Amino acid sequence: MTKAMKIAIVDDEKDMRQSISQWLALSGYDTETFSSAEEALGTLGTEYPGIVISDIRMPGMDGIQFLRKLMGNDSALPVIMITGHGDVPMAVEAMRIGAFDFLEKPFNPDRMSDLAKKATSARRLTLDNRALRRELSDGSQIMNKLIGQSGAMERLREDVLDLGQADGHVLIEGETGTGKTLIAHALHAVGSRAGKKFVLISCAAMDEDALLRRLFGPMQPEDSRLPAMEEARGGTLVLEDIELLSDSAQARLLSTINDQGNPPETRIVAICNLQDEGRTCETALRPDLYFRLAALKITVPPLRARGEDILTLFTRFAEGYSDEYGCDAPQVSAQEAAQLLQAPWPGNVRQLINLAERAVLQSRRGQGTIASLLMNDHEDMQPVMTIEGKPLKEYVEAFERMLIDNTMRRHKGSISAVMDELCLPRRTLNEKMAKYGLQRADYL
Repeated sequence: MTKAMKIAIVDDEKDMRQSISQWLALSGYDTETFSSAEEALGTLGTEYPGIVISDIRMPGMDGIQFLRKLMGNDSALPVIMITGHGDVPMAVEAMRIGAFDFLEKPFNPDRMSDLAKKATSARRLTLDNRALRRELSDGSQIMNKLIGQSGAMERLREDVLDLGQADGHVLIEGETGTGKTLIAHALHAVGSRAGKKFVLISCAAMDEDALLRRLFGPMQPEDSRLPAMEEARGGTLVLEDIELLSDSAQARLLSTINDQGNPPETRIVAICNLQDEGRTCETALRPDLYFRLAALKITVPPLRARGEDILTLFTRFAEGYSDEYGCDAPQVSAQEAAQLLQAPWPGNVRQLINLAERAVLQSRRGQGTIASLLMNDHEDMQPVMTIEGKPLKEYVEAFERMLIDNTMRRHKGSISAVMDELCLPRRTLNEKMAKYGLQRADYL
């Protein structure tokens, strides 16, 4: 279950503190109250797991001074200011400094609850992203996320390790949902720039003028950060959806790359989502920019080309969701394993993750099958999937490997428990584990 976010309530009036706290506690929040800004500052660190609601007029340090302190410590901390009638100029100033929003007295408690919900959702996303960045800065951890024993994944891991040690720009190509952004994180984490800045910009998220300012400047007076090319200096700048750059933006990027020298001050990892025959990244970018970025290139394999990795990934995702929702992971039949292996997977790993979550949810309700979910995802999919020239033996071995792997994982490597559940003698189990490259030590 997701832990309730905290709400720090800062107000010099005791009755106001208590009434806000009681109302929000009824909404499921973990509240704590402070009678002054000075008192609250001792608790509100950069990783505070919640938001702040503060009065704007207080003795000593007032709300505006308090807000400036909080924004200086953590500019992503949502702060809701409570203002009195006639405090509109102060509210405007608070919003300019970085307040999440403000409430004017007398305020509607439901309005406060709505703002708290929005603010805590934003805070949770910020903290989750920070935790992910910390995790992704560890090269060994992120390489462990590149799951799979297929030849395609073995080659991908080798490419990441090799190119991560280089200093040149990299182009990552692949279908949507294949994990290209994860690969960009891995390239940064295993290289010499691992301890430096990692900045990710989506070229699809902004209009051209805003994107050019974000990349190259000049920034607006109220902006608290540098242009991305400077912000990532010494580290890595990732440009998602590079194919969406206009001609003028491409020319500006090329000029900046040429001015950086060799090795570049800022390493650029460009991510391209074009993989159809009609239009590719090479045709979408001007040739001189394409060849500068594609001097080092990684093509991420689609899920359908990864064979038994599909079953391994499905098992991992399903187990994760079963832990989250507090229920058992769904059991996969031999026919469903074959269907998972043969599904077209246009959405790739992202689609598989969604399927695993839906499978866990319907299993918790005791309804539906994995096969029915696959049929809903792929309307043209036949109940029994086969491909010409694909021997039955391969399906059987893939299912057998998945079954042993799941059982070993569930029993935490207990050979006797696995033997009992699968009705296998020890010698047969050992032979099959050796055949499929399964090691007991991996489950302990």
